[in-house]
Amino acid sequence: MSMNRRDLVKLGAAAAIGSYATRALGGRSASGASEAIEKWGAYEISLPGPSSGNPFVETQLKATFQHEHRSVEVAGFYDGDGDYRLRFMPDTLGKWSWETSSNAADLNGKTGMFACVAPSPGNHGPVGVAHQFHFQYADGSPFFPFGTTCYSWAFLGETLENATLETLRTAPFNKVRMCLLPKPVLDIELFALPFPRDASGTNDFTRFDPAYFQHIEKGVQELLQLGIEADLILFHPYDIWGYEAMPLEDADRYLRYSVARLSAYRNVWWSLANEYDLIRTRTPADWDRFFRVVQESDPYSHLRSVHHSRVLYDHSKPWVTHASLQTFAFENTAEWRAAWQKPIIFDEMQYEGDISSRWGNLSPQEMTRRFWMALISGAYATHGETYVTSFEGPVTADGGKLLGSSPQRIAFLKKLLQGSTSAGLNSVDGSYYLCAATPHVVYLYFFDYHEPANYEFPLPDTETFVAELIDPWEMTITSIPGTFSGNSKLKLPGKPYLGVRFQKTT
Repeated sequence: MSMNRRDLVKLGAAAAIGSYATRALGGRSASGASEAIEKWGAYEISLPGPSSGNPFVETQLKATFQHEHRSVEVAGFYDGDGDYRLRFMPDTLGKWSWETSSNAADLNGKTGMFACVAPSPGNHGPVGVAHQFHFQYADGSPFFPFGTTCYSWAFLGETLENATLETLRTAPFNKVRMCLLPKPVLDIELFALPFPRDASGTNDFTRFDPAYFQHIEKGVQELLQLGIEADLILFHPYDIWGYEAMPLEDADRYLRYSVARLSAYRNVWWSLANEYDLIRTRTPADWDRFFRVVQESDPYSHLRSVHHSRVLYDHSKPWVTHASLQTFAFENTAEWRAAWQKPIIFDEMQYEGDISSRWGNLSPQEMTRRFWMALISGAYATHGETYVTSFEGPVTADGGKLLGSSPQRIAFLKKLLQGSTSAGLNSVDGSYYLCAATPHVVYLYFFDYHEPANYEFPLPDTETFVAELIDPWEMTITSIPGTFSGNSKLKLPGKPYLGVRFQKTT
């Protein structure tokens, strides 16, 4: 997936301006002095500068972008071969100007301007928290995270990377959890490593290999073109290269470099770690530090989380935007929401698959059920697969083609939610059977493994509702004759895993 191998991402034409160039990444551009980029696109400046010594450490570069009285400061980064880059995501229509500052004369005092124009269809901006426990795009459109897991997809080689993208193109998932640092997968040889490494295996953490990061960011752009959020995992414990032992100062530099390269892409989320508590070289204070580095470095305040194995992080801390959990303890959602006052995503609730480990052989029926349980508790969920395909390919939680039968049922649930609310559903406290609702507007019940032959639903008597019987596995929605208000008793099929939706009549 190198830059000269595929062109799934349409890059705007580079426009030469004096001794430097600018271009739009993932957005419209026009060449020359009247250059334009769409709102929430990625505007890039390329500048020639010093290549001797260690530019990653010795050369500092930033730019101030100005729109009327407002200014935004953005850090630049060294991209190798004497090339320095700055990337900026404008969020306001109109004329923007910029000026660089640097300790290198060749990079200092460069200026330019561009026009920020209306976003193209499908560009809703970055995702943020909304309505306390939910999400929406910057333009106000709702975003309901229905994610999947492809930890290693961006370093599996062209064949499997293409297979992953083609699979995601038609899958229901709008968020992908992926590693930024490499993760070993079978005997697949990596195209590059993020840091130079000598013959004895010693890493030079003061330098980066730009080719590695170019490859990863191409993957982020490809997801962007598919309308998928890239939930980037910055650290993980599945390390054979010594990255867990990276000194704190070097870890800070890695985080700042990653943010400088990637934060201008509107589909980026930051996950500080996968199973952070299994990285034994780090203390709780280190994770607080890393959160602050990312928060302070990111001019766009992309979503930030951290994922655990056994020890929950304190998600109430101000630099955390939402909770990313490895558990299927859905019954605790109300308690966690009350404690953290933030959205919750069950990002790892075990995997649909057939491997020997208990965490990786859920039936597709159980994966479907867990999505319903997360949603009905007022949270969201992430899918993953660990089917054994062959000794030549990885499990699909690392990337490749999906094999299971839960994704189409997850797509059904996603469409059901989108047809029920524009803000998200919250669990109904004290409900006898599981229920999520927008009070007085829509009520979604889920009976889980219970099989009642009938039930009296406690609806408000101030509104009138229509009712539908939902079969999550068969993916059917059947209208129930009549209208309902107040306590309403319905006859039910006496079958497990059914739902009932009540929607207010117009």
